[in-house]
Amino acid sequence: MELPFDVKTAQLEGDAFVVSVTGEADMYTAPKIERELQDVLRLGGRSVAVDFVEVGFIDSTALGVLTRFQPRFRARGGDLVIVSDDRRVLRTFEITGLDRIFRIERRLGEAVVGLYARRPHTSRPSPLAREKDPQV
Repeated sequence: MELPFDVKTAQLEGDAFVVSVTGEADMYTAPKIERELQDVLRLGGRSVAVDFVEVGFIDSTALGVLTRFQPRFRARGGDLVIVSDDRRVLRTFEITGLDRIFRIERRLGEAVVGLYARRPHTSRPSPLAREKDPQV
């Protein structure tokens, strides 16, 4: 059963935010995701975790929104982190090569810890690689 689309934003302590998306992230819903990310920037956000745990499909329009916003957060000294454990969503990032651009975490807690650590982005192995080889 497909979940209805919804997007909500929560401000964490300081300038970190979580944008939680439910349903499909596609050409119809991407403008709403874009508005939420614009609001995060407007509120002074430096880092954001985009939670796609309840998303089973993401298309190129939604990916385009994410790729446009990531440099804006990095310019503020933060990051835009993707959260998903859905193999279909992770595969989309891998096929497009965006798994090398974005930090992708499987759990929201790990993403939030990373936001506060203010780690500079480094190239990391794909989460799918970690799934195949737990030593990675």
